[in-house]
Amino acid sequence: MINYDKFLNKDVVEIKPSGIRKYFSIAEEMDNVISLGVGEPDFKTPWHIRKTGIDVLERGTTRYTANAGLIQLREEISSYYKRKYNIDYNPKDEILVTVGGSEGIDMCIRALVSPGDEVLVVEPSFVCYKPIVETCGGVAVPVVTKNEDSFKLTASALESAITDKTKLLILPYPNNPTGAVMRRDDLEKIAEIIIKHDILVLSDEIYSALTFGNEKHVSVASLEGMKERTVVINGFSKTYSMTGWRLGYALGPAPIIKQMTKLHQFAIMSAPTNSQYAAIEALRNGDQDIEKMLADYDMRRKFTVSEFRKIGLECFEPEGAFYVFPCIKSTGLSSDEFCEKLIMTKRVAVVPGNAFGDCGEGFIRVSYCYSIDNIREAVKRIGEFVKELGENNAD
Repeated sequence: MINYDKFLNKDVVEIKPSGIRKYFSIAEEMDNVISLGVGEPDFKTPWHIRKTGIDVLERGTTRYTANAGLIQLREEISSYYKRKYNIDYNPKDEILVTVGGSEGIDMCIRALVSPGDEVLVVEPSFVCYKPIVETCGGVAVPVVTKNEDSFKLTASALESAITDKTKLLILPYPNNPTGAVMRRDDLEKIAEIIIKHDILVLSDEIYSALTFGNEKHVSVASLEGMKERTVVINGFSKTYSMTGWRLGYALGPAPIIKQMTKLHQFAIMSAPTNSQYAAIEALRNGDQDIEKMLADYDMRRKFTVSEFRKIGLECFEPEGAFYVFPCIKSTGLSSDEFCEKLIMTKRVAVVPGNAFGDCGEGFIRVSYCYSIDNIREAVKRIGEFVKELGENNAD
């Protein structure tokens, strides 16, 4: 037998598997399970976008594109960020089209982080940041956000985490898993500290279009002095319900995008051709699709928060993305215990909060990007579960 341990990269071996997928995998092997665990919209990709992708295939337009992506797509991305967030990006050298937002995150961290560099990771947050930093030899430093601060990054928390080794801040808003949003005044306080300490920002804005209320998303790159020190990551998966099309993009200073494109060139070559043409159609004619989906998500958001509060679980009201992050500390169970018992007894799959950082312990992430019927039945079962826990504890 070959001893594969001596061949495998130890840094990769030590990475823990995604806590998001654990309960999703369990659910796949069980009957009558309602899964609210994965952040994948239940909407189909709008027909005009799908049709564009189909037409491209039927025409036989299936060759590689430029490494950085179709210039027509980069021009549309540039126009989109100008009209939505009032930021100018040169499509020739400040935009890279990637295989999903995840590849953009990977390319950015790999292009910037050297062994020993410290990277501040706002937590709770998406699961990929820390492992990528660590495989680059960097040191991921968690910066904890709190329920009482609406899960926003505070200036004091940021300031206290910065050292002379800090190179990069990963700023993931609207936030997965909490649904928290950083408004303009919040970002201005953060920007002052970033500029003062001369560090860079990776701003993961994949949920930027899914921001509720009258005040729309504000990109940190739009603030004075911040465009030149920010790499913005965005994509089409969440905004246009295009998860399987695997298409994202990075926007940033030309010297950084150049190095990211080099890595992308060797690792990927180019993003899928038909997906790129479909994305052009989405950007040109998809605003109404976004508004319709956003209105539906808003209805589900309000319903889900209300139901959790009726159950007796404290629940922060999210202002973005499509997740709620209820606190389950009152049940006496850990996040893992709660999720495991819930799926085994009530056939409902959610994600433990500690999958998104140690500070997520005592919470669960529930996605409401599923049908209202599934949400209604799932919350009903969770309510029964919590009630039974209370009765058992009373005994």
